[in-house]
Amino acid sequence: MAFTDLLDALGGTGRFQLIYTALLLLPCGLLACHNFLQNFTAAVPPHHCQHPANLTQAINDSGAWLRATVPLDQHGVPEPCQRFSEPQWTLLSSNASAHGALTEGCTDGWVYDRSVFPSTIVMEWDLVCDARTLRDLAQAIYMAGVLVGAAVFGSLADRLGRKAPLVWSYLQLAVSGAATAYFNSFTTYCVFRFLMGMTFSGIILNSLSLVVEWMPTRGRTVAGILLGYSFTTGQLILAGVAYLIRPWRRLQFAVSAPFLIFFLYSWWLPESSRWLLLHGKSQRAMQNLRLVAVMNGKKEEGERLNAEVVSSYIHSEFANVRTSSSVLDLFRTPAIRKVTCCLVVVWFSNSVAYYGLAMDLQKFGLDIYLVQALFGIIDIPAMLVATAAMIHVGRRATVASFLLLAGLMVIANMFVPEDLQALRTAQAAMGKGCLASSFICVYLFTGELYPTEIRQMGMGFASVSARLGGLVAPLITTLGEFSPLLPPISFGATSILAGVAVILFLTETRNMPLVETIAAMESR
Repeated sequence: MAFTDLLDALGGTGRFQLIYTALLLLPCGLLACHNFLQNFTAAVPPHHCQHPANLTQAINDSGAWLRATVPLDQHGVPEPCQRFSEPQWTLLSSNASAHGALTEGCTDGWVYDRSVFPSTIVMEWDLVCDARTLRDLAQAIYMAGVLVGAAVFGSLADRLGRKAPLVWSYLQLAVSGAATAYFNSFTTYCVFRFLMGMTFSGIILNSLSLVVEWMPTRGRTVAGILLGYSFTTGQLILAGVAYLIRPWRRLQFAVSAPFLIFFLYSWWLPESSRWLLLHGKSQRAMQNLRLVAVMNGKKEEGERLNAEVVSSYIHSEFANVRTSSSVLDLFRTPAIRKVTCCLVVVWFSNSVAYYGLAMDLQKFGLDIYLVQALFGIIDIPAMLVATAAMIHVGRRATVASFLLLAGLMVIANMFVPEDLQALRTAQAAMGKGCLASSFICVYLFTGELYPTEIRQMGMGFASVSARLGGLVAPLITTLGEFSPLLPPISFGATSILAGVAVILFLTETRNMPLVETIAAMESR
């Protein structure tokens, strides 16, 4: 008896699977808020130098005072990082100029436009001008936490089970998120953002594994796509919540507090019976399976489960399974090695292009709340297409097509004139929608490619490469200072490379039972 046959006998995709999946995907949706939170909490408002502290304002017209103390840039707006060493009162006269006037840095601080953002970390800690790189550093530290979390929680889940790391991740995110909003130090802010980043991987990886391992074969595609929809919903929620709650500390707390609720109800969620059987815990596995049977209206079938039935399942599918204890298991055998190397390229490339487009919405020059909503809404039709394609065409063709299309759209955006901001934003949003769809498809694809005994290790390792991509994306963006063509070429080329790798090296898993052992993977 295969495990999927057992799940089908206990009701298939029944009430248990629906409730279980919903309770796991709800926190995944709110994770999107944290991933893109610094688009709002670290937004950079218009700003200019504060007037010298040793001078008193001699006139009541604040506009005139600003004109006399701060030079204008080439666009006719106040320079954000320079002021005149001495007020240039002659500029108040028509046709006057301050050519050759001495300037200095903003030694007395800055004045920020608070009409859109009452407060951000940029305003609170003056992360502008010479300190502007600290804003990107904070986001890089968050992504470093995501990277570390992928390695740590991926390994722990194979050894401790899927549930324990998931429950801990909920608590860690609730506490560290609230602490981020409470403390007044930028260093402390970065430390807690790192801890929050770690939980991203712990929640996503274990939630997906639990959904996949409790879902019959034919339900796995829809379950994986629902994870993508939950992430899309989270982006729309972020746009709405950020619009309603403008101060950054209140916004930070608002998107962190719900994870305490998730922590409390997660104790009810049963552990994966696949993992329990793999580790010789057949009694707990039978208890969980009987719970599934009761909730799915198959109580009699559940009562017929006994040690002999479970033992026959262990003998038929898990006789040769061992617990993975080293990341080297991902490279020891040819078939697993090919899958791992290809998935590293795919996850890294997908992540580089995705975060290169989505992590700095102010660069598009439009209303940031509308851009955030657009970047979320575009995922809905993209994932509808992905759902149909994965069910009827297959995983490999779907993932490859989205990656190739995204890469071509990113490169095509280079040829759109700079003054057509709306068109550039729309085209970038479509590319981001393709990347988001391929991301969620490759999550499901990866879980199906690896055998059960190393599934979490494999997903954790692949996720590490994605987090490296998230760290590299801002660095690639800085190449735009040398040539504006380098970032889009890099993002587009890596996406196309990943699509080609999927076509050449990965096998189809549509409607195929999950492989349980490395040996079975090698013999397939």
